[in-house]
Amino acid sequence: MSAVPTFGLVALDCPDPQRLADFYAALLDWSDLRAEEDGHWVELSGPSGVTLAFQRVGNYRAPEWPGQDVPQQLHLDFNVTDMDASQERALRLGAKLLDDSRDAFHVLADPVGHPFCLVAA
Repeated sequence: MSAVPTFGLVALDCPDPQRLADFYAALLDWSDLRAEEDGHWVELSGPSGVTLAFQRVGNYRAPEWPGQDVPQQLHLDFNVTDMDASQERALRLGAKLLDDSRDAFHVLADPVGHPFCLVAA
């Protein structure tokens, strides 16, 4: 037995866990979705074993980027080999562009406002 923890998952607060999980499933082309019967928690697992979870939060307030009136608290980075095609795909799936002023990374928001970055690999 070890006292060193192992990584479990990243959980994102949101108003509709299934809808946000569906967005990330499409964005990442992952299909392993598991939802609790009450609809308050959905997990999405990728082929490498990484899991994103989505939990329903009443009165959800989207983070504001780059302002900190409602801090982002965390963000996800996704490595991409074709920035333009990856950004277009994310926007088509429902993301919102926040900042594309740098070549190395572009900042977008998921459909409920969580910032994420597309990072040139």
